[in-house]
Order: sequence, then C-alpha cells, then structure tokens
Amino acid sequence: MTTITPFLWFDDGAEEAIAFYSALFPDARVIEEHRDDKGRLFYATFEVAGQRIMALNGGPLFRFTEVISLFVSVADQAEVDKYWDALIANGGEESQCGWLKDKWGLSWQIVPEALMRYQADPDREKANRVTQAMLKMRKIIVADLDAAAAAG
Repeated sequence: MTTITPFLWFDDGAEEAIAFYSALFPDARVIEEHRDDKGRLFYATFEVAGQRIMALNGGPLFRFTEVISLFVSVADQAEVDKYWDALIANGGEESQCGWLKDKWGLSWQIVPEALMRYQADPDREKANRVTQAMLKMRKIIVADLDAAAAAG
C-alpha cells in the first residue's frame, strides 16, 4: 500500500524533538528507532495525533523553512494557548496568523475550530471581517474572532 509520511531533517535534535512532541500531544508514540553504532538516534518513526512522521538526525546541511508547516486543528482557546505556549518555549518564536516556529525551527500552525468555521461562513462579509482580524494576530485569539464576526 502506498503511503505518504512527512520526513523531518534535524541537525542533531530529532530524539529531543520526538520526546517533546510525544509529551505534548495526546496519543503520541514512537513506532521504531534506528541508532548508530554509538547508540545515537539516526532516524525514527513516530506518531502524533494519528499522523505518522519520520525524523532524521542528518546534520547541519539543511534547515527547516516556512514553506512547510504542521497544521494543528484545536477546539478552543485553551488548546491554542497550550500548544502555542509549549511550542514557542525555550527558543521558539511567534510569527503571524497562528504560525510559529519551535526551538528546532519547525513551523507550526495552531488553528482553532472557530477560525475555520468563520472563514467558511456563507456570510462573506463576516468571513472577511474575521480574516482581517486574524491577519493582525500572532497567536489566534478566539474572543477577538468572535468580536469580529459579531461586528456586522
């Protein structure tokens, strides 16, 4: 069976990243690990929120960029805050519109259900107000989306 699995190239932080992601997201698990002759992690397959991901300690040849990100759909502000705060801690950085980079430079989008619902609303003026509000945010604030939606 053909499958598609994201493959992440880390300099030398794959093991730490996998442990961090596995502790942060529910139902995460390491599926397999391959270590070099000194016992260091070479590559591993793990699963986070049902998504299988592979990670490699490949050295400093390549870096993550914003051209790819992991999209995390969350239920509410509490989940936005939980994942946002954890992923920017210890060297991560905020970006715009719900995007951030974790300490390894991997881009993430932390997106509450409310944003997707409002953007799909058949009332295009409401959807546009919400989108304009979102464009001014770093971390998505659901109450501000709600206010923009109600402003019509």
